[in-house]
Amino acid sequence: MSAIDVGIIMGSRSDWETMRHAAETLDALGVAHECKVVSAHRTPQRLYDYAGGAAARGLKVIIAGAGGAAHLPGMAAAMTRLPVLGVPVESKALKGMDSLLSIVQMPGGIPVGTLAIGKPGAINAGLMAAAILATQDAALAERLDAWRARQTDAVAETVQD
Repeated sequence: MSAIDVGIIMGSRSDWETMRHAAETLDALGVAHECKVVSAHRTPQRLYDYAGGAAARGLKVIIAGAGGAAHLPGMAAAMTRLPVLGVPVESKALKGMDSLLSIVQMPGGIPVGTLAIGKPGAINAGLMAAAILATQDAALAERLDAWRARQTDAVAETVQD
């Protein structure tokens, strides 16, 4: 694996409250990642440079979180062959539905794997990125299997102790 396998990008610093959960999930699985603020609207050249050079820098998956119009995941996907996982960040006006619809409604030919709104989506994006990487990394596959087993073991079998 490269030094950094997953790029986590978000439209603004305020998105970190959601996107930190993707980073924490990757940390728990021992997956090297970087976190950057890359706005599709305010820093388009930064987005172009980041997404366009991601594969050459050794990234294998990009997780992109965005709120509101949420163009970041789709624009990143349009600029790279790498898998892009989109996390809709909850917005004040529409509770993240605007973000979800902006990310999930990509035109045919530019896929974005779209996750749930907010924290659950960020966690699942980290898990999905790890699962993608685990297809080529046996040690990571074992860590992911162990994580899932711990999750299963933590579920009670009865409603009362």
